[in-house]
Amino acid sequence: MTIQRGEIYFVNLNPVQGREQAGQRPVLILSIDSLNQLPLVITVIVGTKGENITRDFPTNVRVSSSESGLPMETVFLCFQIRSLDKNRFPDSPAGRISETKMAEIEASIRYCLGL
Repeated sequence: MTIQRGEIYFVNLNPVQGREQAGQRPVLILSIDSLNQLPLVITVIVGTKGENITRDFPTNVRVSSSESGLPMETVFLCFQIRSLDKNRFPDSPAGRISETKMAEIEASIRYCLGL
């Protein structure tokens, strides 16, 4: 299985603690492809249904279903960065975002991390 930056997968994030996003969620692949090919973890941004987020913040990026290929509008929570084992991922992605949207994600991550 090849996992690529910009792809979106639905993965089960359990077990979690506290305010971490739980359950089956869309995650956006953030780590670069050369790292994704190694036997390491995959770095992702966690998403949630757009209807769950009523206000837009600089820490979030809203992506329409037409922009992602997902069945619903998704908000990627750029302060929710996680690294996941490859065994959590299904065989194929559920969607993908454009390079333009990925640039918005990168800007939000820089904001969240003070970079």
